[in-house]
Parts: sequence; structure tokens; C-alpha cells
Amino acid sequence: MDRRRVVVTGEGAVTPLGVSVDRLWDGLIDGRSGIGEVTLFDASEYAVRIGGECTDFVPADHIDRKIIKRQDRFAQLAVVACDEALAASGMDLAKIDAKRMGVVFGSGIGGINELEEQFSRLLQKGPSKVSVFTIPKLMVNAASGNISIRYGAKGISTAVSTACASATNAMGEALRLIRHGDADVMFTGGSEAAMTRLTLAAFASMKALSTRTGDPHLASRPFDRDRSGFVLGEGAGALIFEALEHAERRGAPILAEIVGFGTTCDALHITQPCENGTGAAESMRLALADAKIAASDVDYINAHGTGTPLGDLAEIVAIRSVFGPAADKVVVSSTKSSIGHLLGASGAVEIIACIRAIQNGVIPPTINLDNPGEGCDLDFCPNTARDMKVRVTMSNSFGFGGHNACIIARRFER
Repeated sequence: MDRRRVVVTGEGAVTPLGVSVDRLWDGLIDGRSGIGEVTLFDASEYAVRIGGECTDFVPADHIDRKIIKRQDRFAQLAVVACDEALAASGMDLAKIDAKRMGVVFGSGIGGINELEEQFSRLLQKGPSKVSVFTIPKLMVNAASGNISIRYGAKGISTAVSTACASATNAMGEALRLIRHGDADVMFTGGSEAAMTRLTLAAFASMKALSTRTGDPHLASRPFDRDRSGFVLGEGAGALIFEALEHAERRGAPILAEIVGFGTTCDALHITQPCENGTGAAESMRLALADAKIAASDVDYINAHGTGTPLGDLAEIVAIRSVFGPAADKVVVSSTKSSIGHLLGASGAVEIIACIRAIQNGVIPPTINLDNPGEGCDLDFCPNTARDMKVRVTMSNSFGFGGHNACIIARRFER
């Protein structure tokens, strides 16, 4: 059978800029930062004490209190983002074939809050005091399972965990499932709530986090000369993917079309990227081939751009390898400069930013880019949003383990 076209009909987000896609987009375009001092726990003794927390997120405002007790924070973020996406899609679940509706959701770490809490309880109070909900809350597929239960999605329901590429790999799988006729509707995206004592300490121990002191808003500095690592963030991004004919039958709003996906592995090192960006470049080439478009057709790239010295340079080398002379014409920005690195959720939030760029004709800036670092020589849209017609966008996600994923969204045209 011919592969079916896949469109986005709903999107939702919970990020350090607020609870909604509008809050996310307005903050990005205004050049605001959601980075601040850690408040979820006492980080006074930590080498790194800043992060991107979802400070406006109050679970009880969105989820029944009985259900809250059975969900880790990462699952709570996921279902609230999905609630927004569903509302935006205008979908009446009573009229959808539940067996043709599924979920593919990503998370790099899963229920680390629950793991830490229950391990502490085990040590302090003994094994009999460990919660009966421990495993259902900490497992990485808890978000997917809770989403399926919440909306009665009886088709495929699965989780993807490829570190910081998790959400993009999840969306790629959702795309393929619909294309090949295995589903009509998919809830997809990613969620992460890893702002915990252990996670912050562990990333700091690896020397992966920004060591900048002073104003937290200035700490996330992708591609800048003074970048020193990424800023840990939390949040969720959710999208509803639909087969075009299914969306059109119900008169759904069509936000964009998902046209290409590519994924590879560096197969080199558990944390460091290939310095020559070969694996990342190949994921971009595969996505372009899948979309049947040339690199020169891409107007905007939402870069992985975490602010690590090695990672930023490897991505630039990869982009130049794939785009050739067109690399000097495409606009690139890293929205992690505003919200930090949401790990397994980042790809979903970033493709939402791409879709908003298509809809509004505005490129979100890379804030805190005052002095481009050596080799950082692309058009990174520094500090100020740019009005520009955007038809085709690319979003890159590269994770520990050497996982690379790239997804392409295009303005919908019948």
C-alpha cells in the first residue's frame, strides 16, 4: 500500500516557561528564560544549584488527587500535556475507533522521583514500608500506560527510552505506525521529571552541567564562547499525529505535516558524540531522504544545541556535512537556551516550536549568544526572534549512548 500522509492535529506542553504551548511559544519569542534556582529540594550543598523547573505546574489543578498518588511527576507532566493536545485537536474520543488509536511516548529516565523516595524509605523505615505503587510509578512505560488508560487508547502502547533522543524516536515510531496502516491516531511525544537530588548530582559529577555562576537566566548558552555545559530542565511535550484522511473526515485542525524521520547510532562512546558528527549527519540525511526533499529546502533547524563544548561543535560539523553550501543559508537556533535541556522530552517540545515557527512565520532565537564560540559559524538567530516565512523545519535530538534522531515537519499543503 502507498504510505499514508501524517499530520499534526494537536499539541500540548508543560515547560519551565509555563503550562501550555502558548506560554512556551510566547516565552521563546520574547527571549525569556525559564531557568532559576532549584526549589524542588535543598540544593545548597550542590556544585550546581540551577535548573529549568516547571514552577507553574500544580498536579492537582489538572489530575484527580487519587490518580496523582499513583503517578510519578514525569507521568503527570505527560498526561497534562496530552490533555492540552487532545483539546486542541477537537477530537471526540467517543467517535474514534479505540483499537486504531495508540500511544508512543518517550522518556530518558522515567520515574526517578519515585525511585529516590522509596529507596530513602527503604533505608530509613525498612522493606515493609516501601509503597505498593513503586514499580508502576517508576517504570519508563508508566507515561504511555497512563495516557492509554486516560483516553481509552487500545491500539499499540509503548515507550521509547533513548536518552535525549527519546521523544524524537517516539515520534518517528508513531509516524511509521500511521504511515503503514497500523494506527489512525497516535498520542506521542516525551516527558521528563529528572530534577532530583541524585540526577542533579550525577550530571554535575560527569561535568556535563553548566558551571556558570550569577544570574541563572544567563547559564544556558548554546554555541556561545562562554558555554560550559547544559542546564538540566524538566517538562513534557505531546502531539497528536493522525492519518491525513482520518483528520480530514472529522474536520480536524491541521497544524503541520510530518514528512521525514531518520535515526542512527554513533556506536562509539556511551556519552561523547563523534567529533566529526558522522552519526548525527546520517540521521539528518535519512530524514531528508524519507521526506523526499533536498537539504536546501529546509528553512529552519531547531538544533540539539545543549551548550556542551563537544556536542555543539559536532552538530555544526554534521550540519555542514549534510547541507553543504546551504548551511550558510539555513537558520538554526537552540530553544534550550530558554528552557534548559529537558532530556527525553526535549525533542517533542522542540518540534512544537518548529510547528509554531511554520504557523507564525517567526524563528525563535538562541538567547545568551553574545560571542559565538570558535567554529560556531552558522546563522544561530542570536537573542532576537526573526520574522521569516517558514515552510520546512528540521529538529535534531542526540542522546547519550550515541543515539541520533531527526524529524522533519512541513507546512501542510493539500
